[in-house]
Amino acid sequence: MDKRKTLMWLQSGGCGGCTLSLIGAESPDFLASLDIAGVDLLWHPSLSEATGTEAIALIRQILAGEIALDILCLEGSVIAGPGGTGRFHMMSGFDDKPMKDLIAELAGVSGTVMGIGSCAAFGGVTAGGDNHVEAMGLAHDGSEPGGLLGPDFRAKGGLPVVNISGCPIHPDWVVETLFQLAAGTMKAEDLDAFGRPKGISNKLVHHGCSRNEFYEFKASAEKLCDLGCMMEHLGCKGTQASGDCNMRAWNGVGSCISGGYPCIACTEPDFQEPGHPFAETPKIAGIPIGLPMDMPKAWFVALASLSKAATPERLRENAKSDHIRLAPRSRSKVRKP
Repeated sequence: MDKRKTLMWLQSGGCGGCTLSLIGAESPDFLASLDIAGVDLLWHPSLSEATGTEAIALIRQILAGEIALDILCLEGSVIAGPGGTGRFHMMSGFDDKPMKDLIAELAGVSGTVMGIGSCAAFGGVTAGGDNHVEAMGLAHDGSEPGGLLGPDFRAKGGLPVVNISGCPIHPDWVVETLFQLAAGTMKAEDLDAFGRPKGISNKLVHHGCSRNEFYEFKASAEKLCDLGCMMEHLGCKGTQASGDCNMRAWNGVGSCISGGYPCIACTEPDFQEPGHPFAETPKIAGIPIGLPMDMPKAWFVALASLSKAATPERLRENAKSDHIRLAPRSRSKVRKP
């Protein structure tokens, strides 16, 4: 049997929402998944009984080479302010050391480094606005390579930072990636340009959307409680965002879109500042700016016009309602007895 792996989880500049999502993992739960994968959790700030003092002692052992660290997970952005010193976020009780320096030291001795959530991957919500705290990701600052560790960083196992973006992450994204890492089957070519596993990022949120029939006929919702497609008027970016959110249910139920809210592309860099309200679609001459990422604008306009001309009355009516008003009708003739 292969040697069991070790994992340490740290939280930095963020809300802890990714952990909250992760502990919602089901069949099996997160801790059971780690055990099945052969991964021992050394410490997690929310899940471990060990105190902060005990965690610091553990970190000292790791840095001294007394305990091997196979996987380092960071949740939350790296705080580099003010002026690059990192002193806005100090590691309490650890030699007056900024958290960013401790993260860098642990990354240097870890077999693999994972950025959990869009904050750790790109800076995320914490980096929004004027970003006075100088928040950044582990290997990206927004969409630009860099971050704390730099674009050329490679962990001891040979991989760049493995980013599981999302705000928050789907628990399965983390669990599946940990299974791959524990089994030693993940290679650099399995990651996209942002360090995200292609098994997740090579899909669009649009795939599997429960509103796809409305999208195909451009039958659009006009307000958030409507059933229609939310791309034309309500800011949905499902055709532009990487992720399989609509192909695997969250908590066994659904997704943001099936819950009635547009996709805000939270798996993408800089999603937190779209330049317009999340639930509004910016347009030029009536045409949405955010078109499907790999579709020529002229083709989209032509197909949209044709689709709208062919929209069934059922979809046209239901799109602007909060419940189904017209049900599909069967073409089969009912035989009389």
